[in-house]
Amino acid sequence: MAAAPAIQSETSDPGSWSASGDWILAQSQAIEGLLGTLQGAADSLDASAIRQLDTDGALLLLEAAHRLGVQGQRLRLRQDHARLVDAVRRIEAEAAPEVPAREPGWRLVLAHIGRAMETILLQLRDLVAFFGLVLVALLRTLLNPKRLRLTATVHHMEQSGIDAVPLVVVLSFLVGAVIAFLGATVMRDFGAELFVVELVSFAFLREFGTLLTAILLAGRTASAFTAQIGTMKGREEIDAIRTMGLDVIDLLVVPRVIALLVMLPILAFLAMLAGIAGGMMVASLSLGIPADLFITRLQDTIQLRHFGVGMSKAPVFAMVIALVGCLEGFKVAGTAQSVGERTTSSVVQCISLVIVINAIAAVFFLEVGL
Repeated sequence: MAAAPAIQSETSDPGSWSASGDWILAQSQAIEGLLGTLQGAADSLDASAIRQLDTDGALLLLEAAHRLGVQGQRLRLRQDHARLVDAVRRIEAEAAPEVPAREPGWRLVLAHIGRAMETILLQLRDLVAFFGLVLVALLRTLLNPKRLRLTATVHHMEQSGIDAVPLVVVLSFLVGAVIAFLGATVMRDFGAELFVVELVSFAFLREFGTLLTAILLAGRTASAFTAQIGTMKGREEIDAIRTMGLDVIDLLVVPRVIALLVMLPILAFLAMLAGIAGGMMVASLSLGIPADLFITRLQDTIQLRHFGVGMSKAPVFAMVIALVGCLEGFKVAGTAQSVGERTTSSVVQCISLVIVINAIAAVFFLEVGL
């Protein structure tokens, strides 16, 4: 017959505990009841009096030792039981999930910065490689004009250029008016309201005309390019184009690049005119500077090189916007979520690159005296 399991402290030495009886699966319920009554700490646990022991009993015995704080050699076992308990202990250790050590906060911050820098460098590498492919395709098109998709190019010129004229003109006009108003507020204290003409003219001819246009097209056109190409990739239209033996770069990218190279300088020129017109309106209504005096002052103080500085950045911005918009479209994974993520990424990249390039160009032109 099975002997009832028991675990108790020695009367002569309260720090010593002993276990006896049968510690087997059939007695597991009784053993668990004993474990629930365990209290205090023990110096040792003598389990050599246990008569029968199986894997379930060994697991419960280890739990009892853990609750009493008994470890290692302080758990005394019969030799035949010791091998079984050691095997159960090893299996239990292997099955226990490893709790990863918590990383210090500063290491997590550095890791996040490192991953962000790696992502930026990989994106720049992809952009440079994609620029090489597009440049080769543009040279092929120049050497063989029959390769140009004229209908697609004109369509994108209308979509990205002509349709954007009202937005670019209105926003540039309002920004020009705001700059003139703020400049007049400061200059009025010095009696130099007339210099508002130079402020608005320099700002729009050198910087704001091209920069505002590029930022607007980065949000409007780059996102459209990414969504269009991404949707085509999701529908496997790009794979079908390649199957028909057509060049995807020639068919999808070159018309968009040429359209922006043509239309962004035109839009930038209109933005310059609109911004100056906004400043002239504020000068006429708030400062008492009539339009003819404003134009005369503009002709006397502004040199053609300032217009050239602003327009020289337009093709660069156009190329960046077109390349990033198309490249992010090709990176779409085929799901609606991926289209949204890549569209957002293209807008952020375009605006960031445009502002960085504009800042570098501004410093460069000032250093060389232009």
